[in-house]
Amino acid sequence: MFRMTMAVAAAVTLAAGASQAQAPAAPSVVRGTVTALDAGSMTVKGQKGVTKVNLAPQWTVAVLKPVTPDAIKPGSFIGTAEMPQKDGTGRSLEVHVFPPGVKMGEGHYGWDLRKGSMMTNGTVGTVVAGRKGTRQLEVSYSYGKRTINVPANVPIVQITPGQRSQVKVGTPVFMVVQKTANGQLMAGSVSIGENGAKPPM
Repeated sequence: MFRMTMAVAAAVTLAAGASQAQAPAAPSVVRGTVTALDAGSMTVKGQKGVTKVNLAPQWTVAVLKPVTPDAIKPGSFIGTAEMPQKDGTGRSLEVHVFPPGVKMGEGHYGWDLRKGSMMTNGTVGTVVAGRKGTRQLEVSYSYGKRTINVPANVPIVQITPGQRSQVKVGTPVFMVVQKTANGQLMAGSVSIGENGAKPPM
């Protein structure tokens, strides 16, 4: 559980928390396809260019497996990249469901999946099922609550543990990265989609 918790934390949450009354800062992330990989680093080609990321000695892998909307239940802890709407609600771009008992990166903060997008991590309260698989969720975090609408066609994934052998040249990856004292990027975990799929967040 400890290794899984650390994988989840590095994969889809902030490395540094914030006070309960203040939203966390947006994390630094790297997305793209692996073009080179060795024991201590990987090179990723994405929309922002080519980036080299050093890997922590105990780096882990999180596999994002597609699940149905029924996986989002009252009491689930989720993260969702979402677009704020004029009525104050959010419209999901994707949803990732954390393993039972894991609550990381709680809050509502800036995200870069799309211009103007936000990330909301919190505990699901009311779930209202709509037409064709849509869902309306009440998501609470330590300093607030949001109503999130999940369209029927957005990716919904469950975070599960993986193996390093699943990360290869050509694999689409997602990483939360930190900048070290010497200015290099470091990641403690690598997120991949199941069967080579692109991570949605």
